[in-house]
Amino acid sequence: MTRRIKKVAIVGSGIMGSGIACHFANIGIEVLLLDIVPRELTDKEKAKGLTLQDKVVRNRLVNDALKASLKSKPSPIYNQKFANRITTGNLEDDISKVTDVDWIMEVVVERLDIKKLVFEQLEKYRTPGTIISSNTSGIPIKFMNEGRSEDFQKHFAVTHFFNPPRYLKLFEVVPGPKCKQEVTDFLMMFGEKFLGKTSVLAKDTPAFIGNRIGIFGIQSLFHQVKELGLTVEEIDKLTGPVIGRPKSATFRTVDVVGLDTLVHVANGIYENCPNDEAHALFQLPDFIKTMMEKKWLGSKTGQGFYKKIVTTEGKKEILTLDLDTLEYRSKKRAKFATLELTKTIDKPIDRFKILVDGKDKAGVFYRKNFAAMFAYVQNRIPEISDEIYKIDDAMKAGFGWENGPFEIWDAVGIEKGIKLMKAEGMEPALWVQEMLASGISSFYSIRKGATYYYDIPSKNQTKKPGQESFIILDNIRKSNEVWKNTGAVIEDLGDGILNLEFQSKMNTIGGDVLAAVNKAIDLAEKDFQGLVIGNQAANFSVGANIGMIFMMAVEQEYDELNYAIKYFQDTMMRMRYSAIPTISAPHGMALGGGCEISLHADKVVAAAETYMGLVEFGVGVIPGGGGSKEMALRASDSFSKGDVELNILQENFLTIGMAKVSTSGYEAFDLGLLQKGKDVVVVNKDRQIATAKAHAKLIAESGYTQPAIRNDVKVLGKQALGMFLVGTDSMKDSKYISEHDMKIANKLAYVMAGGDLSEPTLVTEQYLLDIEREAFLSLCTERKTLERIQHMLKTGKPLRN
Repeated sequence: MTRRIKKVAIVGSGIMGSGIACHFANIGIEVLLLDIVPRELTDKEKAKGLTLQDKVVRNRLVNDALKASLKSKPSPIYNQKFANRITTGNLEDDISKVTDVDWIMEVVVERLDIKKLVFEQLEKYRTPGTIISSNTSGIPIKFMNEGRSEDFQKHFAVTHFFNPPRYLKLFEVVPGPKCKQEVTDFLMMFGEKFLGKTSVLAKDTPAFIGNRIGIFGIQSLFHQVKELGLTVEEIDKLTGPVIGRPKSATFRTVDVVGLDTLVHVANGIYENCPNDEAHALFQLPDFIKTMMEKKWLGSKTGQGFYKKIVTTEGKKEILTLDLDTLEYRSKKRAKFATLELTKTIDKPIDRFKILVDGKDKAGVFYRKNFAAMFAYVQNRIPEISDEIYKIDDAMKAGFGWENGPFEIWDAVGIEKGIKLMKAEGMEPALWVQEMLASGISSFYSIRKGATYYYDIPSKNQTKKPGQESFIILDNIRKSNEVWKNTGAVIEDLGDGILNLEFQSKMNTIGGDVLAAVNKAIDLAEKDFQGLVIGNQAANFSVGANIGMIFMMAVEQEYDELNYAIKYFQDTMMRMRYSAIPTISAPHGMALGGGCEISLHADKVVAAAETYMGLVEFGVGVIPGGGGSKEMALRASDSFSKGDVELNILQENFLTIGMAKVSTSGYEAFDLGLLQKGKDVVVVNKDRQIATAKAHAKLIAESGYTQPAIRNDVKVLGKQALGMFLVGTDSMKDSKYISEHDMKIANKLAYVMAGGDLSEPTLVTEQYLLDIEREAFLSLCTERKTLERIQHMLKTGKPLRN
């Protein structure tokens, strides 16, 4: 049987329910979102003369919840238009509509009695064979299955999303005791392929995998913080990006998630895992109990471990909770000598050996912390998982860790990890001892580009399943390297396709990266069929190396700066007019020059989480690597489709002038940065390079020919320039923009209008590139532009002057 999901019903419209509904809408699926009927009228409803029978009242809870979700930041939806795919209703008037859906998901409050009532009602209308699942974070399936039909139980599983559903990749699938294998297999596939998740098959144990390990880690820190005399700031410094964890680290993450949420899960583990060797650790320390009593739950109550205040001078300040006095104080800077030793090491995985050897308080912390984590995860096998990789996958996808606990143990060294454990009075598990005795000295290995893991039952390294759809650049970089320089590496992806991977800091684009682009095209034209430009770093590229531009401008080396900008432009044109298809694969931030690379590719395969924009206005210049030219060209192409010429040109002008950045790959289409019918978006970033490769191969095999150079770009000249100049002058007079902003905008207007030509004219791309470069260089001579660039280099934030 081939299952297809065309429509889902989500029962429960709280934060999770609405977020899950939005994510199904994100991927094009029709959603029916249901919640209970209110029992009382609000004052507003009474004033309007409404009754409890009015539809607007009966659907108030679900509509208000969805509206609040859609307004929340970060947004749960890729594009606000996608919300049209969600239909709302209530559990009395609309429950019969679940007959027509392909998947029903329960996301109501974590109370077994309420869940059972919901399932009882749903079963009356559910079509046999329809998948039904619960988003519970720990209620045992056997209790939820009680009283349900055989068909219900055969199609029932837990499908556990992490909050927020759009952004956190973990999707735990926990099949019920009678769940059919094909249902389990389908859910695992659907989570990965369609929802863009890391699907992890978990056992029906308290808190499953992600929360069991994650809450252990946080509870362990709660108990260690006082033992080691560490502050809230120090813990967050030690458990953040330095070890490949989110910037919010530990205490800020708890504030965001809500202390009550964490306490609920910790209590559940404490009550339901009496035989856990770390059982006592799940008891709440006194300071957590006090915070719960005082309702210091984090962001939702205005204060937690951190508290935002406005001082008497009107300035905003973030205070920190002193865990000894339980009073708020000014933040203290956290600094450790051990962390200083890791500053030159780019990848967190390479820092762990240094961190555990630290001679200061940080070193003591890491030794204790990792010893506890290694001991705990080794003992959770086979209780919560039979395979080690599932624990690592869950922590990476659910908690944003760059490396899972077994990967970290590998990086420290297994023998070293055991030594750390023994120093804390803990012993290695029997299976770890047997693994070492058999001569296997690591949990993971890489063979022919694939990841292998230590399989405990077979006592051998086994290929990790599900890698066929992915290309992991870390796994092939050494073996498939074709060429490299200081800024990039070119890899052979197989089947005649090369990949160019940026490796500069933040993947900024300087001369070395541009040289690599040209080299990659040379190699592809000579011996290959196509080129992908993609990487698997946090961001595709944050743009051109503005530090280099600043130095040239300060030194007044304008000839060199002119050459550097022309080299960028020429490289972009080389991409556009090469003899092989070029595919850009942006993800994360694709800003400035990173955006310009995508604008000049034959096709863009963007990740759904792509934040793309031409943001050069923030540093006082216009896009100079072909971006200004390209937006004028794209406007020209729209003219022929019958669009109002000045309107479409103005939209593209504002995209640059307001430094608009898409909040998703899909929104980039609305900004004109991606093109409908040509570019595509992939929801699962892990599939992106493989998908880009497939598109390059398909285009090449379909008979790709080198495009003809464009000489038919219609520019509007004085007609458009006059409109833009009047607009910028009006904005300056109204104090919406500064005088320097107006100067930058007028330069951009000149380029996008094609200069001050007396009438609409057809021009070449090179004509536009020349006036773009001239405008860029003239702005680099401005003192205020240099101030903006310097400010950006120092603070990472734009300056308005």
